[in-house]
Amino acid sequence: MSQQTSSQRRSLLQGLAAGCGLALAPRGFSRQAENGMADLIVRNARITTLDPKQPEAAAMAVRDGLIAAVGDEAAIMKLKGDSTKLIDAGGRRLIPGLNDSHIHLIRGGLNYNMELRWDGVRSLADAMAMLKAQVARTPAPQWVRVVGGFTEHQFREKRLPTLDEINQAAPDTPVFILRLYDRALLNRAALRAIGYGKDTPNPPGGLIERDKAGNPTGLLLAKPNALILYSALAAGPKLPPEYQVNSTRHFMRELNRLGVTSVIDAGGGFQNYPEDYQIIQQLHRDGELTLRIAYNLFTQNKGGELADFKRWTGMVKPGDGDAMLRHNGAGEMLVFSAADFEDFREPRPDLSGSLEGDLEPVVRLLAQQRWPFRIHATYDESITRILDVYEKVNKDVPFKGLHWFLDHAETISARNIERVRVLGGGVAIQHRMAYQGEDFVERYGAKAAQATPPVRQLLAAGVPVGAGTDATRVASYNPWVALYWLVTGRTIGGLPLYGENNLLEREQALRLYTEGSAWFSAEEERKGRLAIGRYADFALLSGDYLKVPEEQIKDLTSLLTVVGGRIVHGSGPFGPLAPALPRPMPDWSPVAHYGGYQGATLAQAQRVVQASHRHHGTTPCAVHGHAHAARHAAPTSDLQAFWGAVGCACFAF
Repeated sequence: MSQQTSSQRRSLLQGLAAGCGLALAPRGFSRQAENGMADLIVRNARITTLDPKQPEAAAMAVRDGLIAAVGDEAAIMKLKGDSTKLIDAGGRRLIPGLNDSHIHLIRGGLNYNMELRWDGVRSLADAMAMLKAQVARTPAPQWVRVVGGFTEHQFREKRLPTLDEINQAAPDTPVFILRLYDRALLNRAALRAIGYGKDTPNPPGGLIERDKAGNPTGLLLAKPNALILYSALAAGPKLPPEYQVNSTRHFMRELNRLGVTSVIDAGGGFQNYPEDYQIIQQLHRDGELTLRIAYNLFTQNKGGELADFKRWTGMVKPGDGDAMLRHNGAGEMLVFSAADFEDFREPRPDLSGSLEGDLEPVVRLLAQQRWPFRIHATYDESITRILDVYEKVNKDVPFKGLHWFLDHAETISARNIERVRVLGGGVAIQHRMAYQGEDFVERYGAKAAQATPPVRQLLAAGVPVGAGTDATRVASYNPWVALYWLVTGRTIGGLPLYGENNLLEREQALRLYTEGSAWFSAEEERKGRLAIGRYADFALLSGDYLKVPEEQIKDLTSLLTVVGGRIVHGSGPFGPLAPALPRPMPDWSPVAHYGGYQGATLAQAQRVVQASHRHHGTTPCAVHGHAHAARHAAPTSDLQAFWGAVGCACFAF
């Protein structure tokens, strides 16, 4: 094609674009800019762009992994070439890809295939049926692990299983059940595997419950330090590297299924750098990442935190990497003396008097090295002391332009919100209260819970706010539960926490989960909106988020998820477009039988429970029929039909 013909074609396209209210990428924007062809076009969609210049559109064109044009369908279709992939959205809602600003993806991915997820399960009976079935297929010496992401308040029975029920379900296979970061339930086989006995001492900040003879019962309590919980969990078998690669791929695909395209990894306990980052780096080298990942480094050494960060600042710089995997700075643990564990069943911990002396040299080093940093801070009392240190360091080493932020901040005060604003910081919020709201109200009262955290007040003050989950242990990784919580103010158990003064409109909540979160990895110019030149990261939803009844928000999924113009997930009518994913490894993995988050649809829940309630793996229960997974009332007047306290009567066989 001659230069003159190319120019004429471009002039024609620009005229069409202007006449139809769309914007077109500038010349030189991609390798196909000269002929105007798109790599991918989505048409017949209801697109929420979150771009104030063009809030709604019907079609969108993608070229070289970026948004090339957004607007009227007739004009967008002019960008279709012979090799353009065309997707008919069927009138469905399309949104920017969701961005979790606080998740433990890297650690979660290494373990995902080993974990039985109770996330979203609606009754304890069904959860225990899943456990019983998984015990039957798990070979020695492996464990069955239910590692957070649930609370008893989501169950119809409103309780956890008893230790007797767990031991009856699993007399020989070790079972570890983590309830948030509050407690863990271990059967006798797990106690033997770990080596807990009469002479095992309680660790600092933890309690091993004992019977009258002094023997551990299997209940481990954080009082309030969660070290006892994750150190016990760390004693279990690990997956070999090949399986960890497979496990991480499945976890990423699970997040893609929920519309997530980007995450900021907050490090985590027992997640060492660089050793525990080898799997995610291998996936990156092999081109198998399906999420954009910005990762923070979390110190593991109490008393040696400054040494950790001195070593790391000589190894890596913020921004090192590329658009799919990049370093994002320090935290969420900066120093152990500043960690205020968020177990609302326990009184607020009084932090060590050494906090200021420990924290100041670490923050000073990070500010001097221009490392962004984040810090776990639940209570306002902790935030006050942390900000005292930050203000002191800022006088000598200005934070100006440095993206630092607090994580959680459930009880932050108006005074400290203003201090954060003046220092140029942000607040990353998570839906922990959706899982712990009942505990908070019981301890502090309903009035104290009305602004936990005060999201509307933070936004009104002009403080950057990003949304996330803090998954996989203290809450589920499902972003739609978080969006439901932001919009309704309710816990997953149905308890209303907030009044109208702390609820968000649906689009406003969505903004926190897209462009809001982008600030926290300094990518606000590339993510969060569907606008020209930004990453082509988006999700086509199973229902219209802006219109479905509130209770249906938490059950939404993505039917088609795209990252950088590449399809990374498809289901339903878009299933054939999805890239192949190998079966979960090992063969006994709970993921192979149950997948991840449960209850996205009634049909999914029924399939899971029917599979769990089969006798000898073939015959479904003849007593009840077993489609009771999601929404049936428990018939407590009929003992033969009742499945509530210990699961269905057939569960023990």
